[in-house]
Amino acid sequence: MSLVQLQIKPLTVEQLPEIVELDVNCLGGMWTMKGYQQEIDNPNSTLLVLTIPTKSASTPPSLEDFPTEKIIGIGCYWAILEEAHITMLAVQPDYQSKGLGQLLLYNLLSDAAKKNLERATLEVRESNFIALSLYEKFGFKRAGIRKGYYQKTGENAVILWRSGLATSDFMECLPNWEEIIKNRLQEHHFTFS
Repeated sequence: MSLVQLQIKPLTVEQLPEIVELDVNCLGGMWTMKGYQQEIDNPNSTLLVLTIPTKSASTPPSLEDFPTEKIIGIGCYWAILEEAHITMLAVQPDYQSKGLGQLLLYNLLSDAAKKNLERATLEVRESNFIALSLYEKFGFKRAGIRKGYYQKTGENAVILWRSGLATSDFMECLPNWEEIIKNRLQEHHFTFS
């Protein structure tokens, strides 16, 4: 079986309707189309989408008007002074537990490191053990609790913190993480470049 080529790239205006749909499916409608447009326009926001191809090279030319890729994940962080505040990390439910969240987080953190940001932080639901495990694999530590942070449910958020992004130690970890992620993705017939 051949590997499916994943791509990670910045969100474009043309993808706004699709990303809002992903947001509803994964996050219950965290941001609107206007909110995503503001993120695209904000020079301090890095918003990446994870896509898979939707047609093969053998697709007839008459179908060229159809999208050639489908968004299956999204990651976003804001550069605030020397900090990367991760605001969003989500993967379509049908594609979860395959290493795609790791790939998105890896790309967000390596991008932040290339921009000389020194640390990363985020909030995550106290009950989201899968996400907590993912972030801990990447060296995030618990820094506190925000009581009742999620308004719809009143659930607490765990504040996570990862320092040392601008260090040589962190940069030396990136190739190891990339190899681990690449191997995990190959188990699920994915690859990335």
